Amino acid sequence: MVAIRAAESAAQQLALQYPGQHPVAQLMEKAKSDFDNMLSRQSKTYEEAVEEYRRRYKVDLPPGFRGWYDFAVKNQSPIIDDFDTIYQSVSPFWKLSGQEVLDVMNNAYKTPHSELWQCTFHGDTAKTECRHPYRSFDRHLTLLFDEVLGDLAGVLPDVKFIVNHLDEPRVVVPPEDPAGTRFALANMSHKSVWKELTAPCSSSSKRNDTTDNIDTCGLSFVTSAASSLDICANPSYASSYGLFISPVSLRLLTGLVPVLSTGAPSTMSDILYPSAAYIESGFVYDPTRDIPWEQKSNNLYWAGSTTGGYASSSSSSSSEQWKSFHRQRFVALAQNLNHQPHTYLRSLNGVITRFASPFLNSRLFSVFFTRFQFCSPSTCRAQRSFFRTKSYADKDEAFGSRLVFDLDGNGISGRYYKLLASNSAVLKQTLLREWHDDRLVPWVHYFP
Repeated sequence: MVAIRAAESAAQQLALQYPGQHPVAQLMEKAKSDFDNMLSRQSKTYEEAVEEYRRRYKVDLPPGFRGWYDFAVKNQSPIIDDFDTIYQSVSPFWKLSGQEVLDVMNNAYKTPHSELWQCTFHGDTAKTECRHPYRSFDRHLTLLFDEVLGDLAGVLPDVKFIVNHLDEPRVVVPPEDPAGTRFALANMSHKSVWKELTAPCSSSSKRNDTTDNIDTCGLSFVTSAASSLDICANPSYASSYGLFISPVSLRLLTGLVPVLSTGAPSTMSDILYPSAAYIESGFVYDPTRDIPWEQKSNNLYWAGSTTGGYASSSSSSSSEQWKSFHRQRFVALAQNLNHQPHTYLRSLNGVITRFASPFLNSRLFSVFFTRFQFCSPSTCRAQRSFFRTKSYADKDEAFGSRLVFDLDGNGISGRYYKLLASNSAVLKQTLLREWHDDRLVPWVHYFP
């Protein structure tokens, strides 16, 4: 970890020195340059957009492309051409006929305990209807689609689709890449799923961080977002992320099933769409609750619950398995509960000094659990005893700090957009891809 401030008094005698610019500054400059170049390449006219779409994806234009282009321009979208995320999600289904896609969606929806919503978008009215075999609350799905697509009446065709009800992602396509519409559904809740989720990995997968001659001072800064998200190239994730160790509610679909989900690891094949949480009242940014950067406390803030994995006390799992979950690891680190050495970088007279110390200034971190859930009675009690807790946190309390942390729970974090809109700087931990990954990039919009 790179601390916010160096702690000289507790430093070890041996310090390593590196000439030049701080790694964070170098990574920010490189990312900003790459992002600006990407924006400058975007199509400026409809004709250019058509040509680039055909060149890039080598397929005919989808129905409603002109209407979508006009909508994007009207809403001043800075990105017109780069939609690789959605292309990679949808293109595998082109091997199926339209009727086969409808059949697999219908069969998946009707499978007992599938936890899927079946939705229909009506092009003439731009309204969406969703239904579930037994649930009535759709977690604001129809509200989301009506708000996002409400201005496109008469522009887009009718569309049928299925949406994941759960926080966790759903779909893994086997490595043999089966044809047809067969699939299997398995309840993998509270079980290790690393083997199942890494089945699509090839034997040649390996990390491929590209630093572009950036000296990271020997620390593991994120220099490649794609590499850091690639679970095939990072086997250590198997024992350090709650979803992989013991998911709260994972109904795994194995096969080519077009399920919309809000986030998914690199090996999963869910079709990504914006989370409805981003438009819920508690997650919408209110500028009247924020304050200028200069008035914020010089610390890092996070408060939340123990979502991310189910902490079991069964004989088949360690009684302290929860200490390996990602949220618990972060809070333990920020509260210095493991008393481990920390690595610090300090810039002085153009020289970066790196040294280690067991000291962590607690005044620089306001990090607490406010609720313990998804745990057995004994593991809930153990966590309450282990962590320093806070009984309540206002939903906008983060705005009092200059640095705000955001990390995955059972799925994606619904507070992300709200934090990005604020006057604070966002530090984000995630192993989940989202629909916006083509446009919200590390070192430009947030610190990874």
